Amino acid sequence: MEILRVENISKTYGKDESRVDALDDVSFSVNMGEFVAIIGASGSGKSTLLHIIGGVDKPTRGSVFVNEIDVYAQKPDQLAIFRRRQVGLIYQFHNLIPVLDVVENITLPLLMDGRKVNHERLNELMELLSLNSRANHLPNQLSGGQQQRVSIGRALINAPSIVLADEPTGNLDSKNGQQIIKLIKDSNRKYGQTIVMITHDENIALQADRIIKIEDGRVVS
Repeated sequence: MEILRVENISKTYGKDESRVDALDDVSFSVNMGEFVAIIGASGSGKSTLLHIIGGVDKPTRGSVFVNEIDVYAQKPDQLAIFRRRQVGLIYQFHNLIPVLDVVENITLPLLMDGRKVNHERLNELMELLSLNSRANHLPNQLSGGQQQRVSIGRALINAPSIVLADEPTGNLDSKNGQQIIKLIKDSNRKYGQTIVMITHDENIALQADRIIKIEDGRVVS
């Protein structure tokens, strides 16, 4: 069953001599529960594409559908709710709130949305992420790998329709990077979570169900 459909997406920055076509007529779809890796060189447009899928950056042309909802046909308040409830974002920079502990950082999306915390799901995630012994630690008391695990928990806590991961191992050493990819794969299997991940590392991409390659703003394979 299709959960994501990207139709003829183009994104242009600037105009005339300073015009840059970051994306050029990109189309593809992703099925529910699929783990898809998007690869490409720096500047190929893959991060722009991920931000457009997540409702963060509006396309110049084209449409994005998540669960048959036209993302950019929504009003601004509806789009904000869509981002909070339907999309989980994992960045290579953890973006944790420094004055909040591990549990508070993970549950922040729910609290911002005025929803109650599902403690059963929280406990499952803390176990999956091996963070039980760090529950009350602040970000500056955690290693880089632990901080990235917290960001994964934050992306998964509200059971989003789709998780978007932007170079999630980019700031980690090889050992921690492998652990993070294992956690993403585990969440894909355990929760049937749909994952779209950007990476420049083909060895990491090969662990996905499918690879989409982008060059100069176009899907080439």
